[in-house]
Amino acid sequence: MKNKGPLFIVPWRCTIACESNCVHCISAGKSAIADELDTVNAKKIVDQVNDFGASFFGITGGQPFLRKDLFEVLDYAKEKGLSTSIITDGRLLDDEVFTKIVKNQTKISVSIDGGERTNDVIRGKGAYAAAVIALERFSKEKLLNCLVYTFANAGEITNVNEADMRHVLDLAKKYDARWVVFHGMIPYSKDKSTLKADPSPQQYEWICNKLYDLNNEYMGKPGINIYIPFYARVAKERGMPDFDNWYNNFFLGRCFFGKFMSVAENGDVIPCSYNDAYRIGNIKNKSLKEVWDEMQSSEFFNKVKDKNNIKGKCGICEYKELCCGCRSSALFYTGDILGSDPRCAYIPKALRCK
Repeated sequence: MKNKGPLFIVPWRCTIACESNCVHCISAGKSAIADELDTVNAKKIVDQVNDFGASFFGITGGQPFLRKDLFEVLDYAKEKGLSTSIITDGRLLDDEVFTKIVKNQTKISVSIDGGERTNDVIRGKGAYAAAVIALERFSKEKLLNCLVYTFANAGEITNVNEADMRHVLDLAKKYDARWVVFHGMIPYSKDKSTLKADPSPQQYEWICNKLYDLNNEYMGKPGINIYIPFYARVAKERGMPDFDNWYNNFFLGRCFFGKFMSVAENGDVIPCSYNDAYRIGNIKNKSLKEVWDEMQSSEFFNKVKDKNNIKGKCGICEYKELCCGCRSSALFYTGDILGSDPRCAYIPKALRCK
């Protein structure tokens, strides 16, 4: 479908509730909040996404299947002509849920963070088995879009290793997924207990170089996309063919703070799918078009989007136009959204000893 508006997809975090305790997730073990949108206002989001000109209405969580009216809302989105997608870990996927997804032809992304032992440490016992069942069932229906792999440390267990990465790539190939999205952990709090799951700068450097090697090896079967901003620097350093086309039309890892928007469970609009610190209006009293226009003309958001305002190491890095780090990471690690992303191990030329 052709994109008519500024964004191809607008995601809705339909609930913050989740029964799982994934080490890297903002929703771990949470209950639904009191002011989550009711069905009437959930359908209002659908209307606004359609009016805004997006083609896809994306569902995230929390655990989407805990929301009782989920498929009433998805049915409504289909009636409006929108394509729909859901990201799930496979848990709570019973026959009734599966049948409704197939009926709507909703595209599915499955979260899986390694082989069974690793994945179940990061996501909880039984998570791997649930994910593989989801892969099998949705692959048969041609609804499996991608696998999503988030790098994390869980005590002595980590999925920052080649074996787990290859395992998920091979699952994607077996079940004919379009691609695997390898996700850096995006911090959601400055609390040290929530940050300890984030890989170290040295681990991220290894990750980026290993993914470059794997991308060359798998050659698009499946495709590999990387949600880590400084992967662009590694790809440039290592001579990625047709870099500009890849960077501008495929790479997911650019920081989209202020250039994207998602809707939270209570209807608040947030400027990034992973940053709850900034709320920029609510769909109950303002349209997505109004919120978007205000964000694009906002002095604050334009200041953050202008890479000339970035401070510290990122601000003087020769690769800042390609990268400049993740603004959410800068905020929660340094307290300053214009600060440097401390997860990058690279030392800019300007800081090296002569």
